[in-house]
Amino acid sequence: MRLTRVRVLLLLWAVVAWPSISVEADLVWPSWGSALAQRSGGGVGGRGGFSTPRPGPSIPRVNPAPSPSLPLPTPGRYPSYPTYPRDYYPPGTPGYPSARPPIYVTPGVGYGIDLIALLFIGGIVLVSISMLRGLQQAGRNNGGEVESSVARLRLAVLYTPKLQASLRQTAQAAETESPRGLADLIDNTAVLLLRAQDGWRFGMYEVWTGSLEKAEGQFDAWMTETRSEFTETYRHFEGREVAQAGYRAKVEPDGRYILVTLLLAVSGSLPPIPSPLRREGARQALMALATSSPTNTLAAYVAWTPEAEGEALTEQDLLLGWPRLELL
Repeated sequence: MRLTRVRVLLLLWAVVAWPSISVEADLVWPSWGSALAQRSGGGVGGRGGFSTPRPGPSIPRVNPAPSPSLPLPTPGRYPSYPTYPRDYYPPGTPGYPSARPPIYVTPGVGYGIDLIALLFIGGIVLVSISMLRGLQQAGRNNGGEVESSVARLRLAVLYTPKLQASLRQTAQAAETESPRGLADLIDNTAVLLLRAQDGWRFGMYEVWTGSLEKAEGQFDAWMTETRSEFTETYRHFEGREVAQAGYRAKVEPDGRYILVTLLLAVSGSLPPIPSPLRREGARQALMALATSSPTNTLAAYVAWTPEAEGEALTEQDLLLGWPRLELL
């Protein structure tokens, strides 16, 4: 009986004290999501390509066949009748010629075009109109909803102060308000990552394909998700540059990695990448993003974390914060 009372008292004490214990536990052991969100991070990019008018489907020029040239009718030759003096025959004699001159009827121009020629010309016109409408309809089916692709590539690279500083310099020098500037941003970032290829350890690549209208929403969703993964200490987006002052770097002794994320939206499709990713696949994915040009780039965004000097991610940070990363 005494043992049962002790158990009841301990249970009541645990129910009363549980809220305070959970609060203290949160203060001592914060969740991994909130811990990663406190890391510094930077981002640069824009989506000016979505507002640029895209060229419509090209319709080949069709030259209609020349209309048949039909010979124009010419006035027929009529026999000429001899003229005689008025008093050659007496009046009333049969066959006496009239005093009025004979009247000749000359057909006008085009008077002799027959019905078959008109039907032939009308058929040519109808066939030409049908061909143009068919080409326009085919253009609408292929280009009414322009097929677009949105790609996301993540690479966890061994941290070096040089790579971290180069990413910041590339972001500051980027022109983020035109498709040409966004394409150059992806190219310059690809160059930095290719130079650090020996330090690639983890990666992830995914591609979404759909209409132009939905592609912009998908790009915004991925960009928002990326921005929520860290504290933005630097951002350069569509010509506006913002830097957070007073951030204190959180240096950890076992920090070894910097995570770089590339987002790209293009009109059309991107080259396929083998799965699983591995190192060669990550290189192919990076080269596929670098094939973007000012004519097909819709939006681009490059993010990296940590951004503050001296900060680096641990391997545990990567595996818990981004569980979809593959070992390269």
